[in-house]
Amino acid sequence: MKKVMAILMALLLTAAMLLSFGACTGKEAEKVKVLTEYELTAESYAFAVAKGNTELKNAANDLLAELKENGKFDEILSSYFDGTATFTYENTVSAIPKGNDRDKYLVVATNAFFPPFEYYEGNKLSGIDIELASLLAEKLDKTLYVADMEFDSVITSVTSGESDIGMAGMTVNAERLEKVDFTDEYYESAQVLITLESDETFKDVKSADDIVAILKEQSKSFIVGTQNGTTGYMYSNGDESFGYDGFTNLTTNGYTAGALAVQDLVNGKVNAVIIDKQPAIMIAKSFNEDK
Repeated sequence: MKKVMAILMALLLTAAMLLSFGACTGKEAEKVKVLTEYELTAESYAFAVAKGNTELKNAANDLLAELKENGKFDEILSSYFDGTATFTYENTVSAIPKGNDRDKYLVVATNAFFPPFEYYEGNKLSGIDIELASLLAEKLDKTLYVADMEFDSVITSVTSGESDIGMAGMTVNAERLEKVDFTDEYYESAQVLITLESDETFKDVKSADDIVAILKEQSKSFIVGTQNGTTGYMYSNGDESFGYDGFTNLTTNGYTAGALAVQDLVNGKVNAVIIDKQPAIMIAKSFNEDK
């Protein structure tokens, strides 16, 4: 996994930027820590399909049921969590197929900077969702095409018909259900906080409520980094339709990838980061292994 994440971060340019930062300041970049035991939200991931596309929804549900029944699903998850996964995928064409060839492909919309669910290993794609997408394409007797895009474009791509299905570690919620249908939920997740190891702001917390209380005490100069379009952004910035009041007292900065938010945390540009738990663990591990 160290190799996988090192490649991911190289693609994000984070490793180079961190080295540049350290060289300019003469200081060694600090390590980060994830407050994994204090979950700020509870949520479930599922795949998004266009309204009324029951055939694809049922096929995905059947695949998930089969994989869970025969134990393959747990094997896939475990392999990415413990770093033993070897699956990679490379698109066979350079752009989303159109015309007569379109029906031969399963086009999957994702944001490939969300390890361990989707990420790059070299020029190839990997991750839990990508491997599941490959199995779904095989089940449908189609060729997989993975369309990598900004996370907040995934649902639009599905509703417009550009993509057939969104597989991007996507949380099921009421607003999204107005636009797309979701498959059965396949993974339970949560938002967690990342800080610098040296930061003592949250050193005495004993619960998620303690974290919330501390965040509410901060001023606009306190900046929380998140990934655009995700639950973490809505949780921090506030979104009534999703049921999050947010923290209007502080500043929320959105990034195209969680790793970029952590990079700014290390560089002293944000005070904390809120992203999904498993990606938080893996991104933090990658940054700390670089030290």
